[in-house]
Amino acid sequence: MQVELLNDQGQAASKMDVPETVFGRDYNEALIHQLVVAYQANARQGTRAQKGRDQVNHSTKKPFKQKGTGRARAGMTSSPIWRGGGRAFPNKPDENFTQKINKKMYRAGMASIFSQLVREGRLAVVESIKLDSPKTKTLAAKFKALNMQSVLVITEEVDENLYLASRNLPNVLIVEPRYADPLSLVHYKKVIVTKGALDQLKEMFA
Repeated sequence: MQVELLNDQGQAASKMDVPETVFGRDYNEALIHQLVVAYQANARQGTRAQKGRDQVNHSTKKPFKQKGTGRARAGMTSSPIWRGGGRAFPNKPDENFTQKINKKMYRAGMASIFSQLVREGRLAVVESIKLDSPKTKTLAAKFKALNMQSVLVITEEVDENLYLASRNLPNVLIVEPRYADPLSLVHYKKVIVTKGALDQLKEMFA
């Protein structure tokens, strides 16, 4: 399996070999969908709360007599079927949205995403990305020269200059291999991997 090796102008200078186990897998849409949904679910917080029928401020007095009114019998106005009543199954602040993904499934799903990026021509390799100073303008010019507007960069080490220069670019994300997540891989139009990060990805997902 081969991927493009880009030069400083964003042109394909040559090809380099990558392992089939990470970049040559079949596309597994169901597994990738499960991976992305689980990642989003695990990022959720239980910040919403609703009142049950025991918490709403209502009297426990019977609202009207049992018989003779022609209406359905009612015991108290805090019933969930009444307007202003409590919820039958209220949401709680400690609600748990987490979904478990096995390590084997995670590795297979990430490898499937990387493989699809290669097939679609959205993944490329560069020697390295370094900056002499933390200038956002310099980094933006570099990506403009590479003709990339929406890009995820996976590098072996995010130094302070690179972090400070990239944090104000809305369509650029620079991460180390261990922080590469399935949602970002799917979201960004182009994924750039440095040679050093490529070796780490081989160890993680091969």
